[in-house]
Amino acid sequence: MKSAVVVFPASNCDRDAAVALEQISGTKPAMVWHGDGELPDVDLVVLPGGFAHGDYLRCGAMAALSPIMRDVKAKADKGLAVLGICNGFQVLTEAGMLPGALMRNAGLKFVCRPVSLEVDETQSAFTRKYEKGQHVSFPVANGVGNYYADAETLDRLEGEGRVVFRYAADDNPNGSARNIAGILNEKRNVLGLMPHPERVCDPLLGGTDGRALFESLLEALS
Repeated sequence: MKSAVVVFPASNCDRDAAVALEQISGTKPAMVWHGDGELPDVDLVVLPGGFAHGDYLRCGAMAALSPIMRDVKAKADKGLAVLGICNGFQVLTEAGMLPGALMRNAGLKFVCRPVSLEVDETQSAFTRKYEKGQHVSFPVANGVGNYYADAETLDRLEGEGRVVFRYAADDNPNGSARNIAGILNEKRNVLGLMPHPERVCDPLLGGTDGRALFESLLEALS
């Protein structure tokens, strides 16, 4: 599996994503600067967490207009797998690649801690190595992670099996609608999620619940 990680100004999880990808795939990902015009030949691109462009305007709004995002969108339309984590999820919604929006956390505070999640959908390249209903723990680190969409969109996401992860009912850290933590696009090749699977891929970091996501991609894309 060949992969790339897009680096935006003020990204701070790009190296975390690169380490996880190399550990699990055995191949170093390409680190692609946001100002580049074209992705290399890869099977997967990761939009990492962080605070792209200092989170000015709206989180992810400036990053969504980066030159590289034109190629990310074009290749995603042709089937390229795209994973957006935290700030990357915000970029995907701002770029129109996923529906809805991320708003300020309901408590108006930055939340940084492990959260309990339920795997809601396993019929995807991102989650095939999880069990439906499986409970996992990923850390969150965001102040703007409150997922919002209108009722019709939420119904469609649920009805089409595009809600992949949900926060446990008693552990929603940001007020996201219907406890949604991660969603797929219509073609099911783009996943955005707020929690950080790349931070729980090594027991030395406190957990391995995120490994199955990257192992799923390795199986699906190799």
